[in-house]
Amino acid sequence: MAATGNGPLAGVRVVELAGIGPGPFAAMLLADLGADVVRVDRPGGGGLAVNPAYDLTNRNKRSVLIDLKAADGPDRVLDLVERADILVEGFRPGVAERLGVGPDACLARNPRLVYGRMTGWGQEGPLAQRAGHDIAYIAITGTLGMIGKPGEPPTVPANLVGDYAGGSLYLVVGVLAALQHARSEGGTGQVVDAAIVDGATHLATMIHGMMAAGGWQDRRGANLLDGGCPFYGTYETADGAYMAVGPLEQQFYDEFIRLLGLEGQAPERKDLTRWDELRTAVTDRFRTKSRAEWTEIFEGSDACVAPVLSLREAPTHPHLAARATFVEHSGITQPAPAPRFSATPGSVHRGPAQPGADTAEVAADWDVPGLAKEELR
Repeated sequence: MAATGNGPLAGVRVVELAGIGPGPFAAMLLADLGADVVRVDRPGGGGLAVNPAYDLTNRNKRSVLIDLKAADGPDRVLDLVERADILVEGFRPGVAERLGVGPDACLARNPRLVYGRMTGWGQEGPLAQRAGHDIAYIAITGTLGMIGKPGEPPTVPANLVGDYAGGSLYLVVGVLAALQHARSEGGTGQVVDAAIVDGATHLATMIHGMMAAGGWQDRRGANLLDGGCPFYGTYETADGAYMAVGPLEQQFYDEFIRLLGLEGQAPERKDLTRWDELRTAVTDRFRTKSRAEWTEIFEGSDACVAPVLSLREAPTHPHLAARATFVEHSGITQPAPAPRFSATPGSVHRGPAQPGADTAEVAADWDVPGLAKEELR
């Protein structure tokens, strides 16, 4: 099978030191874009209790087994590093150094290497050495406290806001920017410190600006975009499903009210003192029909209303199906690579990498003869 895809990163070599969560997802995104990603797994495995055949964050990659605690383990990784453009690791600060594959050792072997570090707290600071997960990272940034209804506990947004938006995506932006610098005239490699607390904070830049201008209240469910507004939120339908509503602009709102059947009845939307009354009217109307009925009513309109689908339902939505937003590979329906490129499209060309399955192939492709010895252990 092909070692790399045909995306815009075809020819870029990435070494991923196996971890869980945002590091593997970042490496998957690089692989989706065509990079040749070699994941260094450790004997005995580790990480989440997921059958490797279903770990989609390892798609489009190849895996080699290297025991970093063995005497020659670090040298085997450095042999790969010498031929790589990017390295991704997600250990606690100092662990990679103790294992002999920290930035100094890697950049000494390959001065143009981009060394990407993925952590929750960052490489320094009072919490740098503490354990943590997505929920704690977004908690201290104020991001978690924004999400949910007033008077109720904050709503946990899975691990999308911290791990993947504030972590993986910022790491990918960082290593690609650093790669551009490394390949420029006189450019050198460098370390990219991608901390989830930094990325999740950065995601809220617009909100901080609105708050400074007096246009955002620092509490849940009291603002235009956090569910506090009656025409930006979700409403239950007659069959216990939900519709998402977001007609912020006046012309879209007018169409929403007309199709909802409240034209001439709904309170003026700019009168904040009547928002509770407006919410009650909208709630009562949505409860008169099923999700399917409301979907049909709003179909083709600019009312900014959509059915709230489950993960299993999403691939069958006509728009997503038409765009092939989901693809099937290795018997698994999964999100297609994003974004899209007109000249160098990405693709899912390999299923999830199985630990160590590609050691001999990588040893040959990357011309690292010593790597093949790992298979004999």
